[in-house]
Amino acid sequence: MDANGEPSTSALESTPPPTTIQSGDHVLVRQPNGDVRSIKIERDSTIQIGRVGSFYANELMGQQYGLTYDIVEKKLKVIPPRTLEEVEDTDATNELINDGEFVQPLTITEITALKQSGVHASDIIKKQIEQHANYSLKTEYSKEKYKKRKEAKYSKSFTTIDPTLFNVCDYWFNKDQNRVRDIRPDTLTQMLLLANVQPGGRYIVVDDASGIVVSGVLERLGGEGRLLTICDTDSPPAYPVMANMNFKPNEVSSVLVSLNWATAQEEYNPIMAPSELAPEEIRSDRQKSRLKKRKLVSDALHKTREELFAGEFDGLIIASQYDPTSILAQLAPYVAGSGSVVVHSPHLQVVSDLQTGLKSKPGFLAPTVTEVWLRRYQVLPGRTHPMMNTSGSGGYILHVIKVYGTYCDIRRILLLIHFLPRHDDQSATSVASHRQRPKKPKTQGTSENPSNSSTPAPADAVTDAAT
Repeated sequence: MDANGEPSTSALESTPPPTTIQSGDHVLVRQPNGDVRSIKIERDSTIQIGRVGSFYANELMGQQYGLTYDIVEKKLKVIPPRTLEEVEDTDATNELINDGEFVQPLTITEITALKQSGVHASDIIKKQIEQHANYSLKTEYSKEKYKKRKEAKYSKSFTTIDPTLFNVCDYWFNKDQNRVRDIRPDTLTQMLLLANVQPGGRYIVVDDASGIVVSGVLERLGGEGRLLTICDTDSPPAYPVMANMNFKPNEVSSVLVSLNWATAQEEYNPIMAPSELAPEEIRSDRQKSRLKKRKLVSDALHKTREELFAGEFDGLIIASQYDPTSILAQLAPYVAGSGSVVVHSPHLQVVSDLQTGLKSKPGFLAPTVTEVWLRRYQVLPGRTHPMMNTSGSGGYILHVIKVYGTYCDIRRILLLIHFLPRHDDQSATSVASHRQRPKKPKTQGTSENPSNSSTPAPADAVTDAAT
């Protein structure tokens, strides 16, 4: 702030500009009936949104997300938003309202005639409200619901949705949840949290869920770190979800690299087309350019393989149609110590069997399976209640920590921690006191027989027996 209390120039320059719609972006729009669809904005083009209508794409370019527009002769008019404070509730109730056949005298034929004559949707709704016999008896919230139902039928408006990870994941889950393998927004959040994804980290991802996991990791990395994906294709995979995130080119090119399952094996020797020829064998500039591209591809593949085989990645996330046990056997050696391994599956048996197998294997600590569950609530002043319909399942997540050392070493550490005295326990004694053999007082007429003595085994023996 300067002397006059105004923001300084340096502060204004450091503030990032708000996200605006640009040419080439994929924009999510919500229609009056609640349906969401994806459109691509291209300069000097015309966009059709179902029965809502069509408009010029240039009308949206440079606009911020979250605004509601009304289509008027292929041009857009911003509709001012209404706040919750504008909808003041009253003491009215709906118990005395009887919505019979003649409550709304405006017939379908009359409504169709009004639409064909060019009457605006807001005017049609206004006429319906004026002729509604019981509209004045409704509560304010009931009136709003009535208006929204009518707008869903007649309105030619839409709202742009901010391309956040939550909104994009929610859109794809509602569109085709099988395509994203039942990964809801809350499921994706838990996966990224358990994998401890943060800027600057290095992660391996196996994503057969249309790129929803890759998009989540890229969004959290923010252009800093490394993301290595393993896929089936020879070329970098085309993740459709990434298109809706509208990532900047540098946020992807500087972070994301990929390998297929063949090149991810250390014993595999990639067969590459020749990229170097003697100068006298090069016949044209076109051939020279093609050889240069081949060399760049070969060098990039070699560098990516060396990066994978060097290991020390911070985490591994798996959302694949293949058996996670085989995937884990191949990729877990490249995860660093204390790195997290997260496996998602729509089916419980898959992760349950994997959990059972990991419990007996060295190098994995505390494999845990959780079921993802979500309940949506409607929150209004004085009337909060859960929604009647909810999602069946968001799948199941297995989380395990990669550790160094053998199984016996881990057991020894756990037993040592168990026998160590606690600092907050004043009556605790040292481990050495438990190892001393208690002296039995001698009595007359009784002789010591070492073979019949019941001396407890020392702690070292217990440890060795347990291991």
